[in-house]
Amino acid sequence: MPAKSTNSDDGERESSGAAAGASDLAARVVSSAAHDIGGFIRAQREAAQVSMRQLAQLAGVSNPYLSQIERGLRKPSADVLAQIAKGLRVSSEVLYVQAGYLEQRPHSPIRDAVIADTAINERQKQVLLEIYDSFCRENESTRPAGPSVTAAAAQTTTPD
Repeated sequence: MPAKSTNSDDGERESSGAAAGASDLAARVVSSAAHDIGGFIRAQREAAQVSMRQLAQLAGVSNPYLSQIERGLRKPSADVLAQIAKGLRVSSEVLYVQAGYLEQRPHSPIRDAVIADTAINERQKQVLLEIYDSFCRENESTRPAGPSVTAAAAQTTTPD
């Protein structure tokens, strides 16, 4: 009669399987993000009618590396994205958002004007936008609690 197997082996297999599943999921998320930014870069490059070789030279990266980025095999660093953005003449913020390095920010005429300005470089644009955002946050925290405050103030005033 064969010996009875214990469940300890099955439990170890399940826990290692769960860990493998979690790492597979993480790998798929990273791969998906890399593929998304790669496809976006390719679309921008094609719309600008720039060859891959030209963009690689403008961005200061090798042609094979740029090809791997576009095919979703590699996820570029923020520095490489900034160089690619410069080569494509698009805002690096757009690429950072697409790659998941930055959150999508609401559009405003001020933000759009700063991003579109060609008189300042990308780093200066980032600094200006950070200052602008800090002013907006500061003003939001000091604003009255809506129309009820102004209505209450209007009711308490008495005519002379």
